[in-house]
Amino acid sequence: MKIRELMIPDPITITKDASIQDAISLMKTNSIRHLPVVSRTKALVGFVTLADLKQGLIPSMMGDLSLPDLMITDPITVDPDDDIEIAAQRIYKNKIGGMPVVKGGKLVGIITESDILRAFIHMMGLLTASSRIDVAMDDAPGRFREALDIIHDAGGDIISVGMGVQQKGKKTYYFRLSPCKTAPIRTALEAKGFSVLAATD
Repeated sequence: MKIRELMIPDPITITKDASIQDAISLMKTNSIRHLPVVSRTKALVGFVTLADLKQGLIPSMMGDLSLPDLMITDPITVDPDDDIEIAAQRIYKNKIGGMPVVKGGKLVGIITESDILRAFIHMMGLLTASSRIDVAMDDAPGRFREALDIIHDAGGDIISVGMGVQQKGKKTYYFRLSPCKTAPIRTALEAKGFSVLAATD
């Protein structure tokens, strides 16, 4: 999935000659927490957050601060044709809530952690009726493939697979299935030496 499929296109923006009060008012009115700062030709020149603006509000009233003083002048960005995983990694690693989407130096959108979460929920099928079975297994060659075959042969229709952090030499896989009875699948997996941690019809 590409970022352009999830980003907010043509986001609300502000220019750097606007006041901090104007920026806060714009964000509150539109219920947003991130605001790209652009030139008159839509070139990205900075990025501000509501939290940063609130911290600078009082000093700005005393004439000590302006919007350019608070904005991030070299913000982390992504390209609209990057994979969604790139945006997720940058948001997670840099502990940010969102970032501008830029093409050729021009702002074309914005993507936030909420957009990433929405994509994850969609890809994992979390809002659809489903069953789930959690299986711990070692990294022996072919073991994951074997689990897939067992689940399929026992009547499980796999919607998605999630993977947990490896612990004690084993990884936990979360198999989300179309609604079904998981008891036969659990029995078949355990008969082949797999550890079934949980199963939900």
